[in-house]
Amino acid sequence: MRRSAMGLFCAISMLAAGSAAAADSPQDLRNAPTKNWPMVAGDWGNGRYSQLARINSANVKTLGGAWSHIFDGEVSRGTPVVVDGMMFVTAGPHIYALNPKTGEIVWTHEAQIAPSNLFKGIAVGGGMVFYGTADAHVVALNEKTGEQIWSVPMGDSLPVKGADNPSAALTTTGEYVSGAPTYAKGMVITGMSDGDHGVRCRIVAMDAKTGKRVWQFFSVPAPGQKGHETWAQDNDEWLHGGGGLWNTANIDPDLGLVYFGTGNPVPQWAGDLRRGDNLYTDSVVALELKTGKYRWHYQVVHHDIWESDIATPLVFYDAEVHGKTVKALGAMRTDGYLFLLNRATGEPVHRVEERPVPQDPRLFTHATQPFPVGADEIGPNCIQEGRVPAGFKRLCHYDPVNFDTPNAIYPVLTARSSPMSYDPQTKYFYMAGSPGWPLWIKRMQDPHFFSSSSSVPGMKTSGILAAIDSRTDKVVWQKNTPYEMQNGSGATTTAGGLLFHGDPDGNLQALDVKTGDILWQFQTGANESGPAAVYEIDGEEYVAVLAVKNLWAFKLGGTVPPLPAPPAPPIETTFAGRVVSADAIAISGMVRDTGLEKVRQAYNENAFLPNRIKVAVGTKVTWTNNGKEAHNATAQDGSWSTGEVAPGGSASVTFATPGSFTYIDKNHPWAYGQINVQ
Repeated sequence: MRRSAMGLFCAISMLAAGSAAAADSPQDLRNAPTKNWPMVAGDWGNGRYSQLARINSANVKTLGGAWSHIFDGEVSRGTPVVVDGMMFVTAGPHIYALNPKTGEIVWTHEAQIAPSNLFKGIAVGGGMVFYGTADAHVVALNEKTGEQIWSVPMGDSLPVKGADNPSAALTTTGEYVSGAPTYAKGMVITGMSDGDHGVRCRIVAMDAKTGKRVWQFFSVPAPGQKGHETWAQDNDEWLHGGGGLWNTANIDPDLGLVYFGTGNPVPQWAGDLRRGDNLYTDSVVALELKTGKYRWHYQVVHHDIWESDIATPLVFYDAEVHGKTVKALGAMRTDGYLFLLNRATGEPVHRVEERPVPQDPRLFTHATQPFPVGADEIGPNCIQEGRVPAGFKRLCHYDPVNFDTPNAIYPVLTARSSPMSYDPQTKYFYMAGSPGWPLWIKRMQDPHFFSSSSSVPGMKTSGILAAIDSRTDKVVWQKNTPYEMQNGSGATTTAGGLLFHGDPDGNLQALDVKTGDILWQFQTGANESGPAAVYEIDGEEYVAVLAVKNLWAFKLGGTVPPLPAPPAPPIETTFAGRVVSADAIAISGMVRDTGLEKVRQAYNENAFLPNRIKVAVGTKVTWTNNGKEAHNATAQDGSWSTGEVAPGGSASVTFATPGSFTYIDKNHPWAYGQINVQ
């Protein structure tokens, strides 16, 4: 841990002067923030809405850089937290406290294991700063000095890769804290994930002063617990059942409840191993704040075989039902439907019906799935024509995928994880996503085999920004954008009529909340940014964002100039993965999955191994068919081909000119390979 003495003096001076930024107490975050931004989502309801209006639609064009700080080589996608006259951020393996008016560093804490990188951020409360790590620890620091107070594991203490090698990077084999912690009522509450790789995930509450566990709740229930009957009773798949907790907890202290959205069951594609609804995966879960006791749940996908996590943070709002105000919450499903629930009971605010969906008896698919009646879906229901290359089968939501459909492209990520915002003035929810983001689901005969990313050239992606009226569950406005945004900065709104959003082209944008029109933008120099934080210091309103390694703060009349634009993000996929030196390629063979718990192999009839190679000009490359069917390797541009290669046979092509050549198997056109001739 390192401290800046001058910075610490500045921070203490600000506190002694009674800085205006200390007006919001982190102890009670029921309402949308004003002068502070006291937690990553603004308040316990995850509304990402500020009551400040000094920066508004009439003057936002004069917004400029107030200060910037570059964290050399350190990457962050978190949200700044501003409280008690200081700003707290995570970047790389560090936690920083800064002066929110100048950007000067007050203190620095270096973590032994890096803070979690997905939705990372910190919580502040009780004079401490809390963060979660990539090995499932929660760590408490002294808020004023950065000195560590305690570090406590919340998982099963799985081994750490590289721990026996001082020169190796320390990475975990499974468990990690996947969202920023929430501080409430003297407790630190957070979720643990990586169910994708065989972990049974959980929610844990710790005593903030000591780190002692107060309670825990597993998102997959054990035998004898309510919900266990929704898992197969003839195996122990529930032990590795997933249900990751990807977002920050919501707290309603008046109802005495804490809320989480849970992730998908595991194995991801293998419904045949886990007959039943698989509670409490893909659910909104409400627990008693003091005890962690189950109160209610609402499952948005039954028996998920499509990785349909609730990874978009839940958002509180007040609904009007038959003339009465009802405490409610919004939960975004990955297919772009917004579920609006009474947060006292879990009952839908608007009617939901169970609709028949396509079936596969081998996967024990559920006969129906829930749909909000009369609601609008964000984005298309199916993979649209022209989005994927020829040879792939374009699917719609809830089409089952089995091992006899090796070329299935599923619209998995319309609205997956970008945080929403709720504006109580417009009564709109605001979300960012990607219309029908295509995923090549590779279900192998081994039901535990999991390939989380399969990229081939020519898959087209794009983005979407939308506003949904909470009173009708209808889209008010929707904007299509060039770049996919399902995992981006999402939305932050203000009483000034503005929506702040980090575009993947590097521009921080301010949009009109009523129309979605862009009113202002500023080039941050980075393709990714976290959600914006809004706060006030000495009567001036600031907007702050972390853009990869650049921390920016903006104010009216700010004079710090923008940075050069980064390279534009791709709008079409290209090859991914290692390029190896080789002159021999196998057709068909064993492929490896992406598992961390255990690396598995499965036979793939339609694979080129290695998939990408590099050779010198004049090299003869030989393909050998190890499969059970005839195959070929044919250049996409038709310039060369091996011709048909029978099982057990070989064929060669000599490459006389430099270039990069993409080829396919014309018999199985979803099988791709690449030759790089140098």
